[in-house]
Amino acid sequence: MSNLKELIKQNHDWARRLESENPGFFERLANQQQPEYLWIGCADSRVPATQIADMLPGEIFVHRNIANVVVHTDLNCLSVIQFAVEVLRVKHIIVCGHYDCGGVKASLQAPSLGLIENWLHHIRDIYQMHSADFRDLQTEQEKVDLLCRLNVREQVLHTCQTTIVQQAWQRGQSLAVHGLIYRIQDGLLEDLDLHVSNLESLQQLLPNP
Repeated sequence: MSNLKELIKQNHDWARRLESENPGFFERLANQQQPEYLWIGCADSRVPATQIADMLPGEIFVHRNIANVVVHTDLNCLSVIQFAVEVLRVKHIIVCGHYDCGGVKASLQAPSLGLIENWLHHIRDIYQMHSADFRDLQTEQEKVDLLCRLNVREQVLHTCQTTIVQQAWQRGQSLAVHGLIYRIQDGLLEDLDLHVSNLESLQQLLPNP
């Protein structure tokens, strides 16, 4: 209980400080949210979207799960994407992974981890798809880093292939999907040069049939 009291105190201090720096901030925020970004990131507590991007509450709409996975059967994630695209009319969807991701590391391990195994299979599928890229890597860290990047790439493709994003492009809505990765060690975002803003640019990223 003492920890909870401290958390609430910190919240009150933060609210007073923010209101002092931005008079009327919470009143404006309560009336409407108009974020330009949807952030799909990892649930890791060290990777908070708003702080990383140095943005205020209301500027980023956020969905987080283990290893920033976008699965076409995940109604939670799809509902967030739909609300962000069709109601909030965000202009950018950012899929952000991070190095040393626990979910990615676990997907490379053999021991069974229980229920989460079902989720990690999505990442293991990516490893199998790109297995040739891992053959010459010498260390486990190199393998984890590469799989973290490849995972972001695949989730960008999955996001672009949702009916929500495809239909937004078909009706001419301005919407781009980007892939970034975050380094916890220095707090910096890395641009993976994955930027998709229409069906034509998506085709360029898809493997040849």
